[in-house]
Amino acid sequence: MPRHQKLLAEIQDLPDGPEIGALFDFDGTIISGFSAVALIRGQVRRGDLSPREFMELVAAMTSFGMGNIGFSAMMIATSQFMRGIEEEDYIAFSEELYQKEIAKLIYPESRALIDAHLDKGHTVAIISSATPYQLNPAARDLDIEHVLCTHLELSDGKFTGAVERPTCFGQGKVDAAEQLAKEFGVDLDASFFYSDSYDDIELLERVGKPRPLNPNRKLTAVAEKRGWPIRRFASRGRPGIMDWTRSVAATGSLVGAFAAGLPIWALTGSRREAQNFSFSLFADMASAIIGLNLEVRGEENLWSERPAVFVFNHQSKADVVIVSRLLRRDIAGVGKEEIRKMPVIGQVMQFGGVVLIDRKNASSAIEAMQPLVDVMQNEGKSVCIAPEGTRTVSPKLAPFKKGAFHLAMQAGVPIVPIVIHNALDVAPKGDFIFRPATVEVEILPPVDTSDWSVGSINKHVAEVRGMFVDALKLRGMQETEKTEQKAKTETKAKAKAKAKAKPKAKPKAKAKPAARAKAKPKARTQSGSRAGSQRS
Repeated sequence: MPRHQKLLAEIQDLPDGPEIGALFDFDGTIISGFSAVALIRGQVRRGDLSPREFMELVAAMTSFGMGNIGFSAMMIATSQFMRGIEEEDYIAFSEELYQKEIAKLIYPESRALIDAHLDKGHTVAIISSATPYQLNPAARDLDIEHVLCTHLELSDGKFTGAVERPTCFGQGKVDAAEQLAKEFGVDLDASFFYSDSYDDIELLERVGKPRPLNPNRKLTAVAEKRGWPIRRFASRGRPGIMDWTRSVAATGSLVGAFAAGLPIWALTGSRREAQNFSFSLFADMASAIIGLNLEVRGEENLWSERPAVFVFNHQSKADVVIVSRLLRRDIAGVGKEEIRKMPVIGQVMQFGGVVLIDRKNASSAIEAMQPLVDVMQNEGKSVCIAPEGTRTVSPKLAPFKKGAFHLAMQAGVPIVPIVIHNALDVAPKGDFIFRPATVEVEILPPVDTSDWSVGSINKHVAEVRGMFVDALKLRGMQETEKTEQKAKTETKAKAKAKAKAKPKAKPKAKAKPAARAKAKPKARTQSGSRAGSQRS
């Protein structure tokens, strides 16, 4: 059964088309908790808030939570602390904040709901009282085009400390939804609004399909009285004692599994058999402790051609368990040099055949990979590598590095793509906790590398990465990257032609370095822009 099938069944039975809207609140609905908390923590770290200002900010938010002041008054009280800050600088800060703090809070179930509506061609929007700086990075990650929210006033690119009226709260959300409906032909009577809060009761009553997600106590009471379907997600949020116990035990099982292999090495003299035993034992132990189940398609491709270089998209620390469970034996891996410094874990990883490389030193990395060529050619072992190099915060792919592809070419073995669909459900980047989940994995057929050359390596990397994009069904990613690559090629060609056509300047007429630097155009950073008359 596909992930979240029961949750998505209602959407899959609906007609396609933009007339149906899928409107989402953000805090508590798309993400667990409140993005404002992460924002304030970030402001404190940046030095934007003094201790006195921090206390004033907390007091204003507390007064709002107790019903002593309205939302607009709370926003005015809190936004004054941003007076004089450059918006461009704040946009960069918000992107970093999303990557480090907010992305890991996204409910996998909410992501699945959004994807299901997008697949049906519905008009998907975030309607939130938060600011663009909390919402826009998440909207891009989730492929949501429309963001309607509360905006802070700007003057000459700096925050004034005031708030634009009207704010997107209460009736303001209804007004925003109706404006969206008018501009894009959405039928609100046939549309959904997902929210966790009674503060959104006006918009919940306005749409035809109110859908409380993780509702607070007051909204739960209303929803039960009116027969609105309630859904609660446990995949994110504050972990309990069992979550911590499970996660510590799963992490520690790596040491236990490889310790269990030492007697086999001592009694048989075969390090390889000891490694294979420990590898499989770790995979089974950790999976059982976490509650990790796999739904695998194309499993035959794991064994049809070995040795091989197995490449996988890297979303989660759970990928180590997933890959171990799939490959089982005769595997060598690659890890970052920093692992060597980890007590016990570093030694265990090296015992298990992991080659540790310095990713900052390209020549060192190439030399370090030579033993992997040797084990494939001489011992028949396979190698497993994440070509992205590091974990991503979403199912979207980062650029692929070339190391795995050079390795396969040098060893004369095929590339086998392992497509992991939803390891984020188990443990998102930056989160220590493992959560029970079923992960979908697709093993694509081996890719022959016998006719590859150094000169054509970029083409082959792009082809394999395209297989991942297609398998993951990443909307528009392939087309976007092709367009960007075409634009880069055209820009280079124009620059080359211009350089050829330009007459050589006399030595005395050469521009000084400072002048050239001054003439260079500044890079532009996209902020919360407006599409048509809609705020985003």
